Amino acid sequence: MADASRCFSSRSELNKVVFVEAHFKPLYKEVAVKVPTGETKRGLFGGEKEVLRKETQVQQVGWSDSEIDGARLARDVAQAVEVLNSDGFEVISMTAVASGSYRYEYKIGQITSSARVVRDTEAISGNTGYSYGYGYSYTEGVLLVARLAR
Repeated sequence: MADASRCFSSRSELNKVVFVEAHFKPLYKEVAVKVPTGETKRGLFGGEKEVLRKETQVQQVGWSDSEIDGARLARDVAQAVEVLNSDGFEVISMTAVASGSYRYEYKIGQITSSARVVRDTEAISGNTGYSYGYGYSYTEGVLLVARLAR
């Protein structure tokens, strides 16, 4: 269990419960950077100037807001199981813990129209509106239940 912010555990004499937190995937992007070549050249006013070349590098630019880093979660769970086993416990249950979020909005309005001069139509008036809503869930972590091996 790598650090306290990712894992919480509770222990009785025979059982132990461990929560292993999941993390979102890092997001990467190719970025153009200037890299020194180790060479120098004379500048316009006689000073020496370092020669740079452009190259692209892959850099982390943030974190996903929708995808869990499954490979990292697998490593963290394996490490937690290894610690439990070394402490004399065996895992008897593993449960994914899901969390989620949602957003919704609705608006009510009025509609009116007047009669057309060219056609014989009626005036229309009344209520209008729209709404939307969405929700999603993601794996927050994994709950491990272990018991003392006999």
